[in-house]
Amino acid sequence: MLLVVNAGSSSIKLAVFDAGLRAVLAGSVTEIGGAGCLRLGAVDRDCAAADHRAALALAFEAMAAQGVALADLTAAAHRVVHGGEALVQPARVTAAVIEGIEACMPLAPLHNPGNLTAIRALQALAPDLPQFVSFDTAFHSTNPEVAVSYALPVAERMRGLRRYGFHGISYGSLVQHLAERGMLPERLLALHLGNGASLCAIKAGVSVATTMGYSPLDGITMGTRTGGIDGNAVLRLAELHGIAGAGRILNRESGLLGLGGHSDMRALHAAGTAEAAFAVDHFCYWAVRHAGSMIAAMGGLDGIAFTGGIGENDAVVRGRIVDGLAWAGAVPVHIVAAEEERFIAAQALALLRAGV
Repeated sequence: MLLVVNAGSSSIKLAVFDAGLRAVLAGSVTEIGGAGCLRLGAVDRDCAAADHRAALALAFEAMAAQGVALADLTAAAHRVVHGGEALVQPARVTAAVIEGIEACMPLAPLHNPGNLTAIRALQALAPDLPQFVSFDTAFHSTNPEVAVSYALPVAERMRGLRRYGFHGISYGSLVQHLAERGMLPERLLALHLGNGASLCAIKAGVSVATTMGYSPLDGITMGTRTGGIDGNAVLRLAELHGIAGAGRILNRESGLLGLGGHSDMRALHAAGTAEAAFAVDHFCYWAVRHAGSMIAAMGGLDGIAFTGGIGENDAVVRGRIVDGLAWAGAVPVHIVAAEEERFIAAQALALLRAGV
């Protein structure tokens, strides 16, 4: 069996798959360092985990009580948000890989530290268990240089200031799903729509453009993030509120929340206010507008695919976006369930079987 770990700064999501990539158990440990909750399979109880190692130990106890012992695991696989320019393939965890993840911490200060903490915690609890990593940025490493380069002086570009793109594991899973069913078009517009949202231009199965950039802030309107915003407006916010205050506003207080009072699309639909309706309009408008850019990057459009919580479940938003793209011609529209954990497990299993 294979364990998939998606760790944040104060929570861990886990899933266990068998050798046929069938889900066996799934759950999470939340509020690490405080009054948390352990939900894993049939277990649902309050807990107190001082750190990620303690959280994983609690999860292993709950797994064992449901017939999955630590000794039953053949490997563990982790989602790591940022791999930078160098880490663009799934890999077995080695000292060099850990060093590479550490080097990317300035690029993903809210995510990579938690990812790495879970890797080290698992090393301490199960030192002989092979560990693998999949990088959320890796799928977009196929973007051409002209698409990823900011028009900055060379010294600033050498600092790693460039577009990376995110949601790559989701897009990779989506491509695999459509390809296995013989439904992958040559030019696919993919939309991962959730609290975090992005679009990706996928040509012949690979990413050629995406809306997120140096960070997950750029692109379309999101739950609490602004999406694209003029750099001078960012500087003005920093002048008024300081760098930390501007970062809080841009990442946590803006987007649908800032426009309509709710970060959740379902709450906006139910609110019945002019502000909520405008927030939905804003989300759909900018999705369509950025879609035009993605279509241009591919030189046309042969299909559309939606994934993510909004993409899979909100027929109203999907319909408005598809209607807004009617000018691009009638093309098949797919709704693909996000299966990121299974995709991570599949990548790790392939490396394990290859003897990596």
